[in-house]
Amino acid sequence: GALSDAELVAVMVGSGTQGEDAMGVARRILAEVAGDLHALGRCDLLRLRTLHGIGDARAVLISAAMELGRRRMSRLASPLMRVTKAEEIVMRFRSRLIDLDVEEFWALALSRANAPIADLLISRGGQSGTVVDPKVVFRKALSVRAAAVVLIHNHPSGNPNPSAADRRLTDDLSAVGKSMDLPVLDHIIIAGMGHFSFADNHLI
Repeated sequence: GALSDAELVAVMVGSGTQGEDAMGVARRILAEVAGDLHALGRCDLLRLRTLHGIGDARAVLISAAMELGRRRMSRLASPLMRVTKAEEIVMRFRSRLIDLDVEEFWALALSRANAPIADLLISRGGQSGTVVDPKVVFRKALSVRAAAVVLIHNHPSGNPNPSAADRRLTDDLSAVGKSMDLPVLDHIIIAGMGHFSFADNHLI
């Protein structure tokens, strides 16, 4: 049968330390992140090295395995010919946002046929938010001749529900888009394996 999470981590660990076998080390690593593989994926090399029994080589190996998982997830997203629903955009962006411990704000530029033109990084911030300048959003969108945009950002907290600031920002950017005939079709918040779509919830 399939290996357990602890057994998979033990394979990566390879061998134990004095007085503790590989499974013991693996169980302790998982205990550090409350058994949450998403939390393990968000551990940087510095954090991994602080775990007892994990030296530089093992930290790099675990980090590389998590990166392979993210890349596999990104490959699962088939090339979009035309955007028709929020889930397609979530698939496109989740792998790059899922393990970040800071917020990133992106805009997906679309053609008149709703075909993706470019993924535009607008800003990168801290754990509690990022500053978004409407001028940057629309300047970048116009630079690739977008006919519409979808806004995307992550919540490192794991809670996809929009904050009051998220709602205000969405309203502001939507109003600017309408005035420029460059509509904001949706604003999607990605948090772990969950997401929130303003369009699906009739908030845009």
